[in-house]
Amino acid sequence: MAKRDFYEILGVNRDASEDEIKKAYRKLAMKHHPDRNPDNPKAEEHFKEAKEAYEILSDGQKRAAYDQYGHAGVDPQAGMGGGFGGGAGGFSDAFGGIFDEIFGGGGARGGRSNIYRGADLRYNLEITLEQAAFGTETKIRIPTMEVCEPCQGSGAKAGTQPKTCPTCQGSGQVRLQQGFFSIQQTCPKCHGTGRFIADPCGSCHGAGRVKQHKTLAVKIPAGVDEGDRIRLSGEGEHGINGGPSGDLYVQIHLKQHAVFQREQNDLHCEMPISFTTAALGGEIEIPTLDAVATIKIPAETQSGKVFRLRGKGIKGVRSHAHGDLLCHVVVETPVHLTERQKELLRELEESSRSEPGRHNPRAKSWMDKVRDFFAS
Repeated sequence: MAKRDFYEILGVNRDASEDEIKKAYRKLAMKHHPDRNPDNPKAEEHFKEAKEAYEILSDGQKRAAYDQYGHAGVDPQAGMGGGFGGGAGGFSDAFGGIFDEIFGGGGARGGRSNIYRGADLRYNLEITLEQAAFGTETKIRIPTMEVCEPCQGSGAKAGTQPKTCPTCQGSGQVRLQQGFFSIQQTCPKCHGTGRFIADPCGSCHGAGRVKQHKTLAVKIPAGVDEGDRIRLSGEGEHGINGGPSGDLYVQIHLKQHAVFQREQNDLHCEMPISFTTAALGGEIEIPTLDAVATIKIPAETQSGKVFRLRGKGIKGVRSHAHGDLLCHVVVETPVHLTERQKELLRELEESSRSEPGRHNPRAKSWMDKVRDFFAS
């Protein structure tokens, strides 16, 4: 599944301060720590999700990259194992990331792997209702971060190599002594990577990757609906230092149709009929997604009546049968009448008044209710 927005996970605004982010993380860590939720199998998943969001948003450089490019701007680490080891340690582990940052934690950054999985990407694809119903194949062009060819991903100019950061000696962190406390923070020179590039590559400016575009063929299965996602494994961004590529998620959006509205596997449409057809009955033709169907309108049909054509809807991706087509009758009032037509309608109205309960039962019933209301 595609990752949720980090700010949404922590429940903070995008302009939240560092203190607000830290406070939100501590609250979630206490709520979802596995030691406090032994009977909730999803607690560990929520805890890991919050921890990852905090690690990105509490780092100024990573947060800036995430704010600008989303998940494509940061790279989640592969092979981290969630940090729970044999039973998630003690409850204080919920605050490990915070306490390590403030008071030091034995060089945790230096012990981490520098292999990163590529970021997952999302592409919003708009298709027609017909394409969703019958399936289609299309091509999309997406931006992606590819390994820089001149430096082969090292970030250093051809013929040179990154060097161990002289400030942190490759640990990615520096330790400052303030009174009784030893404060550990991200190395300002290498920004936590442990490496220093003295002569950056001119193509990627030291990043090791460059932004490019690629064209992919996407097969849309018949029956997809609004919000469905198609996963293209390994088509996300390339990993760093040999890490695996991320995935690409194609999110389906349906264009508004001129005739039909979709509701799961059923289709709905409004069917206008004339006053005469509604009163005397008749046959009308209506379109379906693949043909034309004939509906018999019985005499005295009222506006709002629904006719169901079974099997004329859509067969969903996970369905065994087609949905239905539901036609909602709308009796159309005639307009731009001639004097003769108006005269005929007046004659019809006059003749109907002699027996209102027979010719207009709904109107008579409503008027009876109005009289009873005012008489009470």
